[in-house]
Amino acid sequence: MNSGQDFDNKTLLSDEEITAGLADLPGWERRDDKLHATFTFADFSEAFGFMSRVALVSERLFHHPEWSNVWSTVDIAITNHAAGGLTELDLEFARRVNNLA
Repeated sequence: MNSGQDFDNKTLLSDEEITAGLADLPGWERRDDKLHATFTFADFSEAFGFMSRVALVSERLFHHPEWSNVWSTVDIAITNHAAGGLTELDLEFARRVNNLA
C-alpha cells in the first residue's frame, strides 16, 4: 500500500485541479484550503468504527485529518499544512475515506 511519500505532497493543486478532483468525491467540498466531509452513521459505535478505519488510512498515508465526532456524526477536514494548501495527497486521502464509508 502506498504511503504519503508516494504522492505529490508538495505541489499545491490549482483551483481547476481541486474542482476536477472533487467531481469524483461525493460528499466532499472545498472550504478555503481544506477538503471537508460529514459522515452520518446509525449510532456512536458505527461512527467510532469508521474513525478507527480512517485512522489506519491516515497512518498509511502519513497524513492526518482534523476531525470530530458527535454521537453518530463524523466531520473530517484535511489539508496539507506542510505545503500550505491542498495537494494530491489530500484528494487521495478523501478517496480512501470514501471507500470506507
